[in-house]
Amino acid sequence: MSSSDPLLQPYQLKHLTLRNRIILTSHEPAYPEDGMPKGRYRAYHVERAKGGVALTMTAGSSAVSRDSPPVFNNILVWKDEVVKWTKELTDAVHEQGSAIMIQLTHLGRRTRWDKADWLPVVSPSHKREAAHRAFPKKMEDWDIARIIQDYADAAERMKAGGMDGVEIMAYGHLMDQFWSPLTNDLDGPYGGSLDNRLRFTFDILTEVRKRVGPDFIVGMRYTGDEMLEGGLSAEDGLEISRRLKDSGMVDFLNVVRGHIDTDAGLTDVIPIQGMANSPHLDFAGQIRAGTGMPTFHAAKIPDVATARHAIASGLLDMVGMTRAHMTDPHIVRKIVQGREDEIRPCVGANYCLDRIYQGGLAFCIHNAASGREETMPHDIPKADVRKKVVIIGAGPAGLEAARVAGERGHEVVVMEAAERAGGQIRLTAQSERRREMISIIDWRLDQCERLGVRIRYNCWADAEIVMEEQPDVAIVATGGLPDTAVLSNGNDLVVSSWDILSGDVRPGSNVLVYDDAGDHAGLQAAEIIAKSGASVEIMTPDRSFAPEVMAMNLVPYMRSLQKLNTIFTVTYRLEEVERQGNELLATIGSDYGGVKEQRAFDQIVVNHGTLPLDDVYFELRPMSSNLGEVSYDDLVNGRPQTVTRNPAGKFQLFRIGDAVAARNTHAAIFDALRLTKDI
Repeated sequence: MSSSDPLLQPYQLKHLTLRNRIILTSHEPAYPEDGMPKGRYRAYHVERAKGGVALTMTAGSSAVSRDSPPVFNNILVWKDEVVKWTKELTDAVHEQGSAIMIQLTHLGRRTRWDKADWLPVVSPSHKREAAHRAFPKKMEDWDIARIIQDYADAAERMKAGGMDGVEIMAYGHLMDQFWSPLTNDLDGPYGGSLDNRLRFTFDILTEVRKRVGPDFIVGMRYTGDEMLEGGLSAEDGLEISRRLKDSGMVDFLNVVRGHIDTDAGLTDVIPIQGMANSPHLDFAGQIRAGTGMPTFHAAKIPDVATARHAIASGLLDMVGMTRAHMTDPHIVRKIVQGREDEIRPCVGANYCLDRIYQGGLAFCIHNAASGREETMPHDIPKADVRKKVVIIGAGPAGLEAARVAGERGHEVVVMEAAERAGGQIRLTAQSERRREMISIIDWRLDQCERLGVRIRYNCWADAEIVMEEQPDVAIVATGGLPDTAVLSNGNDLVVSSWDILSGDVRPGSNVLVYDDAGDHAGLQAAEIIAKSGASVEIMTPDRSFAPEVMAMNLVPYMRSLQKLNTIFTVTYRLEEVERQGNELLATIGSDYGGVKEQRAFDQIVVNHGTLPLDDVYFELRPMSSNLGEVSYDDLVNGRPQTVTRNPAGKFQLFRIGDAVAARNTHAAIFDALRLTKDI
C-alpha cells in the first residue's frame, strides 16, 4: 500500500527490508518460562507483528553467560536449548510480516551474586552498582576471554534460531562498564585509554562476526553521553559512535542518553508520566548526523505525531514506540486504516517496567490483554446473543466493562453519580505529575461513544433505577471511599488523602501524613501540603514507604519532596489522636514493640485505601439469578458465567474493581475485561 506518511515508508537495513519505520526496541517483559521464550512470550510478540510493526526487538538483556544471572526473568541465550524456542518465535513473527531481532548482553555488575548459581558478579572494577548492590569481582584475563566467546556462541545460536539480527547491549551493562572511566580500573590492554577501554567491545564484535558472517545484522545499543561527572561525555559518545561505524562490524546504532546505575538515572533514561516526552530525540539525531549510520532510538515517544516528526525531520531512521505498543499493539494497523484517533494512548504510568524491577511480569496499566495474549483478546469478538448490560459507575472498571460489552454488540447503559466520568482517576489526575492518567478515561469515553454506549450522569443508582432498565446483566463498578478508621481513638480528628487531593480540606502548617496504603495518593497529598509551605512528615508502619508506587515512579516524588524538606519515617505506627487545644496529639508506637511517644501536629492525614461502596450491589443481590456469585474457574479459564442460585432471578449480577476490594487501576480494568469479554 503506497502512502506519503513518513512512518509508513519501508527502510532497507542491509539486505533486510523493514516494512515501515516503527519498531519495538529490545525490552524484557519477564515472560520467559525456564529462561526460554515459550508460549506467553511468543504470543506477545506475534500480536505486535500482527499489528503491523516493522521490527520487534526481543529479549532486553538476554544473558550470554552463566555468571550474568538475570535479576528478573530474562532469556538465557547461553543455553543450547534456546535455539528451538527461538526458532518457533521467529517463525511465528515472520509469518506476520515483521522482522525480529534479539538483544545480547552480559550484565556485569548490574545483577546479584545470590541469583541462579551464586557465582561472583564481574566488572572491570570492584565498584558496586547502587541499584543492585553487589560488590563485583575485578575481572581477570580468563574472565574476559571466556565472556568474549560467550557472546560469539550466543550470536551463533540466535542466527541458528532464525533471528534477523542481534543487538549488543552496552549501556549500564558490562560493555559500558569497560567504556566508562568511572567503572574501569583495569591496567594493560583493557583499561586506561579510550582505545583500551573499547578493546573488549571490538574483540567481541570480531568474534561475533567470525561466527555469524558479514551479512548477518549486528547492531549496538549504547549511551552516547552518561551525563555523569567523570563519565562518558557527549564528545566521547560521538567518538565511540564514529569508531563503531569505522569498524565495519556494526550495522545500526541504537542510542540512548544517561546512566542506569540508580533509580533516578534509570528514570531519566526512560522517562515516566509527568516528565518531558522524547527528551533525547534531538541528541539521537546528532549521533545520526555525526556518523551517517542507521540510527534507532526510543525514550518516551508515546504518540504517533512525535514518531512521525522523528522520521520526517531526519533525526532517526527507525523510531521505537515500545511502551506505546504494550498499550496498543495495533498502532501501525490503525495508522494504515485511518483510525489513528482510536489508538489507545500510553499514559507513561510505567506500571510495566516498575513491575519487572520488583520481580513481576510486565503489564500495561490500562490494557489488561498485553502479556495475556493467550487468554485475553485485544480485538473483542461479537457475542452470539445481544443482551442489555447495565453498569453502575463510570470509573476505569465501569468504562472498560462498558467498552468491552459495547464491542460485544450488547446494549449498554452506564449510570454515574457524578457529573463526569473518571472515578479515582479523575482525582489522581488533578496532580500535574499524573495528568496523563486522564487519557485512560478519555479513550474509553471515545470508544463508548463510537459503540453507542449510553451514559447517564448525575444518576445515583439504587435497585429501583437499575431494575427500570430491565437488565440481563448488571455490573457494579462503584469503586470505594477512603477508609480512615484505623485508630483506636480519634478517627474523627483526621482527614483523608482524598480530602487534600480534591481541595475539600486546606493543608495545615505542621502535618503528619500517615500512609500505610503505600500508593500514589499518600505521596500526592504530601506533595500538595509541602508545596503550600507546610512542614510535612510521612510516616508508615512498613519498613519502606510507598511500596505500591515502586522504583521509577518514586523518583519524581523524591526529587520534589526532598527539596521541600519532607521527613520520611518508617516502621512507626500511628495509634491514636486526641485534641489538645489548637493541636492534635498523636500517639505513636511500633509493630516491633517497646516504643510509645506523643507528638503534636495541627493536621493529620490518613492514607489507608478505600472501603467498597457496595450498597447497590447488596440491594440487587437478592433479585439476581446468581446472587452475585462468580465462578472463579469459569472466570480464569475464559468461560461464560453460568452460576444459578436463584431461578426466579431475571438478571446476572457482578461487581468489579474497588467495589470488591481496594486494589489498583490495572486490577479494576482486568476485572472488567475478563468478565465482560464472555458476556
